[in-house]
Amino acid sequence: MAEESFEEKTEQPTPKKREDAKKKGEVAKSRELSSVAVLLSGLITLSFFGHYIYTGIQTEMKRSFSLLPLQHFSLPDFMVFAQKTISFFILLIGPLVAAVFITAILSNVMQVGFVLSSELIKPKFSKINPVKGFGRLFSKQSLMELLKSLLKLAIVGGVAYLSVKGEMKQVPHMCEMEKVSIISYVLRAIFKLFIRCTLAMILLVIIDYAFQRWEFEKRLKMTKKEVKEEFKRTEGDPLVKSRIRTIQTQIARKRMMQAVPEADVVITNPTHLAVALKYDSSSMNAPKLLAKGAGAIARKIKEIAEKNHIPIVQNKGLAQSLYSLVQVDEEIPHNLYQIVAEVLAYVYSLKPRALHGETRSR
Repeated sequence: MAEESFEEKTEQPTPKKREDAKKKGEVAKSRELSSVAVLLSGLITLSFFGHYIYTGIQTEMKRSFSLLPLQHFSLPDFMVFAQKTISFFILLIGPLVAAVFITAILSNVMQVGFVLSSELIKPKFSKINPVKGFGRLFSKQSLMELLKSLLKLAIVGGVAYLSVKGEMKQVPHMCEMEKVSIISYVLRAIFKLFIRCTLAMILLVIIDYAFQRWEFEKRLKMTKKEVKEEFKRTEGDPLVKSRIRTIQTQIARKRMMQAVPEADVVITNPTHLAVALKYDSSSMNAPKLLAKGAGAIARKIKEIAEKNHIPIVQNKGLAQSLYSLVQVDEEIPHNLYQIVAEVLAYVYSLKPRALHGETRSR
C-alpha cells in the first residue's frame, strides 16, 4: 500500500473523473477573467450611456432640490416623491447593472459551462483545521495567488503612473477652466485610466487562465491503478463479468436443451452440427428453431432427440444454413421454407416409425 500511495500520476483523467470533479464544483476557472470582464463591460456601457446617466442624474437632482422650499410637504407626499426618485434611478442605471450582471454570468459560463454544486459551501472540518490551513497557506496555489497579486499591482500601478504622468501637462491649464469643464476633464481622465488599466489586466487574465487550466489538468491526473479501479467500478471486474457471462451461457444452454424434447425434427450435418426445429400451425407463422449447437452440444442435442424418439435427419447444407442464419427461438427465413417443408413432410410421413425411436437420414 505504501508503494501505491507514491505511484506517479501519469494517466489522463477519465470522463467519469472529470464528471465527478464537476459535480463537486472543481473546475478550471480564473477569477481574474470574470473581474476584468465585468469591469470592462461596465466601462464600455458607461462610454455609451454615460452622458444619458449624467444628464438624468443632473435633471433629477435639480428637480429634487427644487422641492425643498415647499412649506406643505407631508409624509405621504414625501413617500410618493421617494418612490418616484428610486424608480427613476433604477431605470437610469438599469443598462449598467444589466450589462454587468449578464457579463458576470457569461464570463463564468464560457469558462466552465453551467455548473450547480453545493459541495463547496458545505461545512467541512478540513476548512477550519489549522494544520491543513497552514499547508494551504504555503501551497503552490497560494504562491501563485501572491505572484498574481504582485503582478496585478505592478501592472495597474505602472499603467496608472504612465496615464497620470501623461495628463500632468494639462494641470497648469485647469486654473483657466470653468468648474464644469474641470469636472468633465477629471472624469474623462479617470475613465481613460480605468480603460487602460483594464486592457492591461487582460495580459494577467491570459496567464492566470492558462495556469488554472494546467493546474486543474495536473490535479485530475490519475495513476494506472486508479484508472484500473475506476474501470472496475464503472464497467465491472473483467473476471466477474466473465464469470457472469459463463453462468448466463450455461443457463441459456440448459433452457435450450430443455426445449429439445418439444422439437419435431433434429437436422444434422451429420456429426458436427445439430439443429432442432418445431412447427405448430396454430401458433407459428413458420417453423421455429428451438436449439442448435456444434461439437459436444450437437452430440447432446442428438442424445436428447434419440431419448425422446425425435426423428433425426441428416442434411449437411440445411443444417449449416440453419445454424449460421437462425438464432434460438427465431423462425426460419423465407428462403428456407421450401426445403424445411420437405423435411417436415418427410418426418410426418415417418411419424409412426419415429415414435418407435427409428432414425432416418435424408
